[in-house]
Amino acid sequence: MPQIRKDYILEKYVIISAERARRPLEFISKKHEISSKDNCPFCPGNEKMIPGVIEEVKDGAAWSSRAIWNKFKIASKSSNSLIRTDNEFYTFGDANGEHEVIIDTPSHGVEMEDLSEEHIKKLLNLIIKRVNENYKLGYEYVVVFKNRGDEAGASLSHSHHQIVSYNMLPVEIRKDIEAVALYRLKNNSCPYCKIINSEKDSDRRIYQDSCFVSFTPYASRFPFEAWILPKRCVHSITELSDKEITSLAFVIKKILMTLDKLNYPAFNMFYKISNDKNRNYHFRIEISPRLAKWAGFEYVTGTIVNSMTPESAAKFYRNEE
Repeated sequence: MPQIRKDYILEKYVIISAERARRPLEFISKKHEISSKDNCPFCPGNEKMIPGVIEEVKDGAAWSSRAIWNKFKIASKSSNSLIRTDNEFYTFGDANGEHEVIIDTPSHGVEMEDLSEEHIKKLLNLIIKRVNENYKLGYEYVVVFKNRGDEAGASLSHSHHQIVSYNMLPVEIRKDIEAVALYRLKNNSCPYCKIINSEKDSDRRIYQDSCFVSFTPYASRFPFEAWILPKRCVHSITELSDKEITSLAFVIKKILMTLDKLNYPAFNMFYKISNDKNRNYHFRIEISPRLAKWAGFEYVTGTIVNSMTPESAAKFYRNEE
């Protein structure tokens, strides 16, 4: 029987449809096309195609990861940060902020998980540095995410992340922060710390070490959705220690390499952080493969139908299926 499941703390629901369930290998995707590096703005030698380099991680004389300005930016620093409401129903303002691209590697066609753990660690440190630099500019929130594949909204196949800082706290993040705050008020504890303790040995477990726990969430919205959380309660990736960043590089590589058994499927990876005003939040990374399409039911109800149980997905990640 199909089962309705609620998110751990948010008013979000999914339907896990066992009747539609498929075995993991039935989700094998058509591998996304890799564009020619001759026309790729992220490749070395094509610097004339980008607005400018912000910062680089060097590997000898060459760079191994690079932060650049996004040519097609979502937010602009030359705009006004004020958001106001006129005539009751019309709230508006400029999207004031910055938009950067973090190029994961100079190697065209190489995915994040194909990189060494040391390279991934240096990449994460570059992301941390850029998040910190963006917050120094006074923006309300900094978004960090990675898109891979057409279905996930990636316009370029060269492996990269994006960082957008702008003048408002995103609604979805605000709801999460408020839910955490309410839970803390009632229970004097962090809900995600309790979720970690509940999931680390559950049927949805993927992996754990001394620093991180990964699992498929109970109310998974996407087939093979995976979460990664630090055992230490920190509000942002910027608070991680060197040991924790080393661990995180390993966990990300491990999960994405396993996901690649489905032929390098498209996915979004979200770095769920909070600003310094909300330090009671619990940082996490969500990996959301795009192996199913949402239709009318999902859009009209806001309830997602997932044909892959998180318990089966976890077996896949544990190499048990």
